Amino acid sequence: MSEVAVPETPTIPTTTPKVGFVSLGCPKALTDSELILTQLSAEGYATSKTFEGADLVIVNTCGFIDDAVKESLDTIGEALSANGKVIVTGCLGARAGDKSDNLVREMHPSVLAVTGPHATQEVMDAVHAHLPKPHDPFIDLVPAAGIKLTPKHYAYLKISEGCNHRCTFCIIPSMRGDLVSRPVGDVLKEARALFEGGVKELLVISQDTSAYGVDVKYRTGFFDGRPVKTRMLDLVQELGKMAEPYGAWVRLHYVYPYPSVDDVIPLMAEGKVLPYLDVPFQHSHPDVLRRMKRPASGEKNLERIARWREICPELVIRSTFIAGFPGETEEEFQHLLDFLREAKIDRAGCFAYSPVEGAAANEIPGMLPQEVREERRARFMAVAEEVSAEKLKRRIGATMQVLVDSAPALGRKGGVGRSYADAPEIDGTVKLLPPQKISKRLAVGEFTKARIVGTDGHDLVAEPI
Repeated sequence: MSEVAVPETPTIPTTTPKVGFVSLGCPKALTDSELILTQLSAEGYATSKTFEGADLVIVNTCGFIDDAVKESLDTIGEALSANGKVIVTGCLGARAGDKSDNLVREMHPSVLAVTGPHATQEVMDAVHAHLPKPHDPFIDLVPAAGIKLTPKHYAYLKISEGCNHRCTFCIIPSMRGDLVSRPVGDVLKEARALFEGGVKELLVISQDTSAYGVDVKYRTGFFDGRPVKTRMLDLVQELGKMAEPYGAWVRLHYVYPYPSVDDVIPLMAEGKVLPYLDVPFQHSHPDVLRRMKRPASGEKNLERIARWREICPELVIRSTFIAGFPGETEEEFQHLLDFLREAKIDRAGCFAYSPVEGAAANEIPGMLPQEVREERRARFMAVAEEVSAEKLKRRIGATMQVLVDSAPALGRKGGVGRSYADAPEIDGTVKLLPPQKISKRLAVGEFTKARIVGTDGHDLVAEPI
């Protein structure tokens, strides 16, 4: 889990109350931070990524795994030491402690307020209680798409909050609650504002993107006076149409492998949305998946992946897995390695199982020694890298569209970008060589055509054309 830099508010009179802000955790937490920062700016508060000199500090925390909990608690401690006035929000705020019903207050009793995730109004109420609103709100300083913590050319679009699954290794539902889908009209309005604001890549996120609308029985909403169902397929169709005039990408994350996903694959084959799926398989062996309480079996996943690739051969699949889950036998782990090779997962990440306080998996018999879990993770990653490297080599000689993320010296000395196969910060990159044509320049946030000339670990090397 990493800290996300918060943009400084434009210089305004020194009497303006200033709020320090730090955002930790996943893209879903990042979108919560963006909502809070947007509201702060709308009400005239200045924001800063530093603790010193701020009137108070907000820390948006992560509480999913032990390392993230430690990072969040350490950051709260640093903010208290440097500033003294701290409001805590996010997933860690919803976790109970050993001796009380709130871990944050147990560890840091002097914080001003604690809220759970997705709690913009509660956070603002706490801010108002300790730092009254300025008299004159600067509404004109807030862009239509709100305050974003990502580069200007890509943005996350959260379509729902919470999750209906009860996976035994996960405590997210206890922190973020059951699935609550955003109204489809609101989602599409936000997407349009982002495209109009210059976003070239929209990353659709949630806890369970495939389940969008299940909680409201796929209720029909309205956008621009037209009826649109609150359903993943309908949403993706609308986003694809919306992105086309801007030449922008739409990328799907956290897509559970339900049969309904099959309907989205033809849209990828037609170029309406990126042929990229982030699918959290977690394991392949049916017995392990049952212990995890996952919604699909490994065999069905293999069949589904094969069908997806028949329809859309360019499809790229990234996924995450857990090695060393309680009770996992060597045979079950080998089944996972075989699945990885047969499914040819393009990008795979793996966690060694880590007991999370409150997770049902902690009670499953057969907890493996830490060294065994770590050893299996290392073996998994060796196979994953082998599969990924082989697939990357096949791209040599191809011409691909690349979205430029950085380009020093006005793009004359090359740069770094990403193809459709690479999500920001979690996948590889495309290392762009200096353009051969004198007239060719690379510009951050713009697309360029590039010929793939080699590979470098998880990355491609390309020559702009």
